[in-house]
Amino acid sequence: MIVVNKISKGLDDTEALSDVSFTVKKGSIYGLLGSNGAGKTTLLRIISGVLKESKGNITIDNQPVFENSQVKERMIFIPDTLYFFSQYTVRQMANFYRSMYSTWNEERFQQLSEVFDIDVKKKIQKFSKGMQRQVAFWISLSAMPEILILDEPIDGLDPVMRKKVKNLILQDVAEREMTVLISSHNLREIEDICDHIGILHKGELLLEKELDDLKSDVHKVQVAFKEGIPEGLFDDVRVLYKEERGSVLLCIVQGRAEVVEKQIEQYNPVIFDLLPLTLEEIFIYEMGDVGYAIQSVLD
Repeated sequence: MIVVNKISKGLDDTEALSDVSFTVKKGSIYGLLGSNGAGKTTLLRIISGVLKESKGNITIDNQPVFENSQVKERMIFIPDTLYFFSQYTVRQMANFYRSMYSTWNEERFQQLSEVFDIDVKKKIQKFSKGMQRQVAFWISLSAMPEILILDEPIDGLDPVMRKKVKNLILQDVAEREMTVLISSHNLREIEDICDHIGILHKGELLLEKELDDLKSDVHKVQVAFKEGIPEGLFDDVRVLYKEERGSVLLCIVQGRAEVVEKQIEQYNPVIFDLLPLTLEEIFIYEMGDVGYAIQSVLD
């Protein structure tokens, strides 16, 4: 289990992170969302032991991470900006990882060569950004890490390869209980694989919930009545946003679906649709709630 406890970090006279706390359970996939400059990359670097926190502490199975080689051997961090030794081929880079990770699985490396279909004799720096990203996944998954930390992991991958990589990650989570912490701007991809979500904004954790709970508690409502909108329509639920479009009221409400339905149906609406929000829509609302580039989630 990864435990992030009251982490703060100052960078260049600014506070990149402020009192951030959450846990990532073994065998789960945790999605870290946030606006640009929210502190996601800084946090991932601290969790992976690349940076040291200014305050607080991070532990993995009750062990500190920074300058702890035994803990670091159990994890792999694939950053947004990849780095490979400039003259290394895929095979040479794989050999380097094999020397660093006692869990290296050569058989799996050979098996995954059929998935990625890249010449192991070629220098990695000669590849496109997308192919370098494939090499990073190929080598990392061959090392069989207990913890995989990913910063914008699908950037540069085509749709077919995205699906293949996602399936490989899900396979390792299911079969080996690999723990995954993933930061991405592609909310649809995160929604597909994550079971827990945290939203960072300006270095603070705004929201942290299981994805199913998050989505079951917020709804999009479209409703209309013969004689206009009745008073007291939403007395028992929290309205996060509302907008009238002609005779139809469009809004976002917070509460259990059965409570919302009961509240509205007692007024005999002529139109009533109760729709779940996507993770992207929830993210836009949460960011708008703190003054970040609000967009309508009702379009």
